[in-house]
Amino acid sequence: YAFSSIMRISNNNINEEEKEYWTQWGKAIFEYSYSGRDCGIPAGILDDYFATRKRNFEINKIYLEWQKQGLFDTLVFSKDDCAECGRNVEEARELEALGAFVKTGADEIPLTLLARVVSTGLKIAPVFLEPEYKHLISNYEDISIEQSVKGQIELAGCTVCAPQEADLLLYVNNFIDRQGEIVMKVPTQPFAGVWRIPPAQGATPLARGAYMIADVRFANGADNSLVEQILPLTRPLGTLSHKGRGDFYGYSAWNTSANTLGSLICAAVIMRHSEPLGEESLNAFKRLQAVRFLDDWAYQANVRQELSGPDLAQLKTKMKPYEEKVFKMLDFHVNIDYKFPWNRLFEVEIEFN
Repeated sequence: YAFSSIMRISNNNINEEEKEYWTQWGKAIFEYSYSGRDCGIPAGILDDYFATRKRNFEINKIYLEWQKQGLFDTLVFSKDDCAECGRNVEEARELEALGAFVKTGADEIPLTLLARVVSTGLKIAPVFLEPEYKHLISNYEDISIEQSVKGQIELAGCTVCAPQEADLLLYVNNFIDRQGEIVMKVPTQPFAGVWRIPPAQGATPLARGAYMIADVRFANGADNSLVEQILPLTRPLGTLSHKGRGDFYGYSAWNTSANTLGSLICAAVIMRHSEPLGEESLNAFKRLQAVRFLDDWAYQANVRQELSGPDLAQLKTKMKPYEEKVFKMLDFHVNIDYKFPWNRLFEVEIEFN
């Protein structure tokens, strides 16, 4: 299994992961790619940018030839941080015309392929919390959230099905009108319903109410309104307080919608592959869920907004109340160290010791 990213076009003037000229011309290059509008970009910068794109595109075509020669069983070309239009989307279409398999998303692709390795054809039923809005397109993507969900399930080696046929229910906390983004001050209506866990009524996966939750109402962080309802009700497999509740197979609100879905489905597939769960597997699952809730909810949706810079002492203090809530929910306690691996606020590293 192999994957390669189609070069992205970031819609900002931040050069932390781009060339130096992105500080001044990043948004203009995105606009030029998206609409073809002349934004006054110096010719030398455009020449360099499109030469870089051409090099990466030619390399991807080489990989595609290798697949046709039998080197790969599965080769995925990923569209990272894309929009409905742009040079990266055009390249994706050209690759598809040559016989390539192209997927919206990027960071989650290795996890989705890992799920594909161990999957035994699980049947997964998406349940959208806002079903009338499942046609809308997420930030940084070029397809509807419904298509994104379907694509992630199928690439993971699973089958999309109706709820009454499912091994696992995939609840999707999708957005109304537009996907929000807390850090970028992009608002959206939070979850306003009542969260109910599927009841455990029997021994089969469906009768046990097996479920997972993809929280994509906001990009880069959780929906506080949903998480505040999830925490008091959810209990992990194997705990006494779990009895009578549906089997919880994971939560994610990591970065983009595709990132959230791919990482979540991978964890759930591996959980099913590992059953019956021993103590080691159960503890590994709890650790993973602690990271997801502390990163996606506590940090990204809350604490990050209160920091003016990557201050570890301030971070540890502000994370403590959230740690207590997450540990109580998971019946799991451990000492935590935090790091800012890139010396910026965008990501936090959570280490257990």
